[in-house]
Amino acid sequence: MSAMITRVMGEGFRVFFLSAGLYGLFAGGAWGVWLLTQTGAVPHAAPSYAMTPPMWHAHEMIFGYATAALGGFFLTAVPNWTGAAEARARFIALTAFLWLAGRLAMWFSGAIPAGLVAAFDLAFVPILAAKIATQLIRRPKPQNMIFLLLLSYIWIANLMTHLQWMGVTVNTLDTGLRAGLLSLCCMIAILGGRITPAFTRNAMKRAGAPEGTWPVSIAALDKAGMVTALLVPLVMLALGAGPVVAVLALVLGGLQILRMARWRACWALRQPILIALHLGLGMLALGLILWGLAVLGNGNEIAALHVLGIGCVGGMTLAVMSRAALGHSGRDLVAPPAMALAYGLMAVAAILRWLGTGLDTGYLTAMLVADGLWIGAIALYLIAMWPALTGPRLRTA
Repeated sequence: MSAMITRVMGEGFRVFFLSAGLYGLFAGGAWGVWLLTQTGAVPHAAPSYAMTPPMWHAHEMIFGYATAALGGFFLTAVPNWTGAAEARARFIALTAFLWLAGRLAMWFSGAIPAGLVAAFDLAFVPILAAKIATQLIRRPKPQNMIFLLLLSYIWIANLMTHLQWMGVTVNTLDTGLRAGLLSLCCMIAILGGRITPAFTRNAMKRAGAPEGTWPVSIAALDKAGMVTALLVPLVMLALGAGPVVAVLALVLGGLQILRMARWRACWALRQPILIALHLGLGMLALGLILWGLAVLGNGNEIAALHVLGIGCVGGMTLAVMSRAALGHSGRDLVAPPAMALAYGLMAVAAILRWLGTGLDTGYLTAMLVADGLWIGAIALYLIAMWPALTGPRLRTA
């Protein structure tokens, strides 16, 4: 047991991808219990947190589950990008503790001063950003440095939620939650736009596919997508949900479709670990378009946000975490059957949550089933990736 703990705390992808899975399971379960109280199937009990259950749920999925996934990714990927030394075990343990402290503070916020809750919850991202900044500065490429900007968007968005909970502001909570989610999605647009065609191209090369069939990236579309992705959360933070950010979301969604059209998703269908990336980015494009239309008065905004939250963020975190866990633990990049099923369940959960919003009867049932699918997907991820996250490295990755 001690060897496993040392191993888990020794590499960023292990502790944070494991934490993301365990917390995603807990948060999904807690949300499901609250939904059951709304049906009368479970007796109502006062929560331990200070905010309403829907607000706790939204906040923790964005700033709890997703930031753990970000921590594992950046602590693993940035040293590979720059050649910098990996973070030491002490730093990894410290940042994991800060992330956990934020989650505990949020859960028990009903008994803790709001300012102290904010201090605990806001501590993790700056420490993470400072560390990866020291690594990125070794090779300060603009296409990598922009992730520091997106991390700052996420931190500011989280700050806005806490300012309202502390009583400092009166109308920043909704903007903060939406800006946080959009920042995650736009980070996925930029990062996914790099790795998805690259990984697909590499797989096609290994399979002997003719060069003329490989994925193609168009520089003008990539640049336009990156600029728009940086603008969407910035405008959301500055102006809130309105026509300007809605139009930008529609543009980014359209650009994403145009970019993906040449990435050979049909070929990737034969490899679950690869098609999961395409599927997550497809959910991104769909969610952005649905959300932009909803803000302009055509559709349900909350339903569209869940396409982004479950389909894009949930789907892409599972895709990236599983791939990184396998690769960096020396295992073949082949998704186990349980992991392949998890990818599918997450996508179905997103679509069901979106469709369920329009139901006159059965809305709560649809929400419960969607939540159950989320829990199932995360549980399968933990089962499938447990050896990679906690076991010894099989070979040099």
